[in-house]
Amino acid sequence: MQIPAETIDFSEKPFLAIWEMTQACDLACVHCRASAQPERHPLELSTEEGKRLIDAIAAMRVPVFVLTGGDPIKRPDLFDLIVHARQVGVRVSLTPSATPLLTREVVFRLKAAGLARLAVSMDGAGAATHDAFRGMSGSFARTLDAVRWANEAGLPVQINTTFSRRNIGEIDELVALMEQLKITLWSVFFLVPTGRGKLNDLLNADEFEQVFARLHQLSQIAPFDIKTTEAQHYRRYLLQQRAAERRAGITMESPEKLPDTIGRAPRGLNDGKGFVFISHTGDVFPSGFLPVSAGNIREQPLARIYRESPLFLALRDPSRLEGKCGACEFKQICGGSRARAYALTGNPFDEEPCCSYIPKGFIPSSSVKHASNLHVLQGA
Repeated sequence: MQIPAETIDFSEKPFLAIWEMTQACDLACVHCRASAQPERHPLELSTEEGKRLIDAIAAMRVPVFVLTGGDPIKRPDLFDLIVHARQVGVRVSLTPSATPLLTREVVFRLKAAGLARLAVSMDGAGAATHDAFRGMSGSFARTLDAVRWANEAGLPVQINTTFSRRNIGEIDELVALMEQLKITLWSVFFLVPTGRGKLNDLLNADEFEQVFARLHQLSQIAPFDIKTTEAQHYRRYLLQQRAAERRAGITMESPEKLPDTIGRAPRGLNDGKGFVFISHTGDVFPSGFLPVSAGNIREQPLARIYRESPLFLALRDPSRLEGKCGACEFKQICGGSRARAYALTGNPFDEEPCCSYIPKGFIPSSSVKHASNLHVLQGA
């Protein structure tokens, strides 16, 4: 089901679909979007409903399908669902929690079931920061174990890192750590203050640019790919850097990357625009960080919700963007984080609050709060 990313029509199907299989998790992460709890919810999608969801993903030919949580390992039907996905031609990634449930045996069973990629989180360069982030002692060591076991099993590994005020001081150490690990992708998340995520932990616009600079530097030498989540303006930053390099006559050769079976996201991907999130109870959201439901798969087919719901249609319309995002020459490929705009203003079409770029000819309103001051305004 390999589909060239740039040929995908976002009005017809997403490039990326994520199913939150459960909100049950034994961790207590400080930034948890789901505000996960130890026990499973009684109204979670059943095994049969999960298989029907996977069938819908297969029918839509969605290139990337991710099983997440909570902790998906808390569901006893996890392996059966991965086998079913493989049988209907859906390649699956999994984001388990680094708890005692994630064992070497489980990693090898996941590989045998047909998992295409294992994604584990690493939010600090050492145990002190990471374990405090995750709310469990030993989580950092288990994450390193999981990477090693996946390498042994021949299972491609993705590392997820969420940058916030709690770990931004370790960015150089985290970059160095990523260079030491055998991974195919470093997926860098930027905090959206929803769930347990706190506004005081949000980076300001200038700090976003500093992280962008480090990611760009690393991308030129790293043997793995780098992608961002809820930092759509990294695409603007990359275009600006490439234009500057061309003007300076600089030609950069891309390093050879580790083989990977899952494609890179096309330009313009955003919340509800090439992206869909299905909750543990079947609600359909533009992303896991934008908690506005467009419908429920127990009541309507996923394809209909994605293609026809007023919310998704509006989010795919760049003319709906407001503030400097609406005036920006990069809005077709960026569009700003709709989730972060909603989290800070209650309006998913408002401008990206953590972008320092001012579009050509745009005059900011004096009433707009500057994102670079948000953490100060909140008393951080």
